[in-house]
Amino acid sequence: MREPILSVSDLTTHFFTRAGVVKAVDGVSFDLAKGEIMGLVGESGSGKTVTGFSLLGLVDAPGRIVKGSVKLNGTELTTLSDPELRARRGHEISMIFQDPIATLNPMLTIGQQMRMAIDAHEWLSKRAADARAAELLTQVGIPSAAARLRGYPHEFSGGMRQRVAIAIALLHRPAVIVADEPTTALDVSIQAQILFQMRDLAAEMGTAMVWISHDLAVVSSLASKLAVMYAGRVVEQGPTATLLRDPRHPYTAGLISSLPAMSQPGMPLSQIPGTTPSLLSLPPGCPFAPRCDRATKACGTAPEMTMEDNRGWRCFHPVSAFKEATV
Repeated sequence: MREPILSVSDLTTHFFTRAGVVKAVDGVSFDLAKGEIMGLVGESGSGKTVTGFSLLGLVDAPGRIVKGSVKLNGTELTTLSDPELRARRGHEISMIFQDPIATLNPMLTIGQQMRMAIDAHEWLSKRAADARAAELLTQVGIPSAAARLRGYPHEFSGGMRQRVAIAIALLHRPAVIVADEPTTALDVSIQAQILFQMRDLAAEMGTAMVWISHDLAVVSSLASKLAVMYAGRVVEQGPTATLLRDPRHPYTAGLISSLPAMSQPGMPLSQIPGTTPSLLSLPPGCPFAPRCDRATKACGTAPEMTMEDNRGWRCFHPVSAFKEATV
């Protein structure tokens, strides 16, 4: 197994509100090697985005990381001071946000914003900075890149703005990029182009990626391995092909069955019954038990992660064992 460039262990982030403690991220662990892409998937409210923000130390009050470890190239990020963390953010680890129009400054040209990102971590002449910016814009598929540096965000389409955001994240060739559903608002053809380019860029630059998405079909075409989140916990993780072919956790199996491609034409789409629980008042034991048709009394206790080969799952009644028992 390759040496991990990002190692996350028992990461736990809570929000301390007047209504109670929201356990947004509850003991998340995973490793990421150089050039590896991991998909982090789950329904809205499962804790995916907060996990991504926690990796970069971007969780604002009343939230905070209460325990756990995030090591980047052997350096523990959770204990760094704010200035030390800012020095690494954007340089060694970057984030691509979901809505580029909210992250790009409408009052500044694309060139100005890219130069500011460069100046935050190194000094380059304006000519050298513009050359690097234009090179990155070209790499992410923006034509006439040098001329487009003089443009403002409103002069770009949604797909082009997202490409700019990706280029900014790549300016310093970071070791890790966290992408928070960056293609959700784009049409299918543009989405496919960006996914293809991101896979090539990760291979070319050796950049590892955590790709956050609620769309299992999208992330399965990009990521070499998946981590499935539910109610703040990773309930299953493993190689993408293996996990999609043979899911062990009932929630993972439900997500796969819900894909339109898995349904017969003219037949109703499959769906997971019920709704996600409130993170303020999680049920005792397995949080998926109230929605699970395999739940038993044993599920009143929280299951530990079961590891087998290079995959793991949190379930007392994994799908494969259930299938064997019912044959």
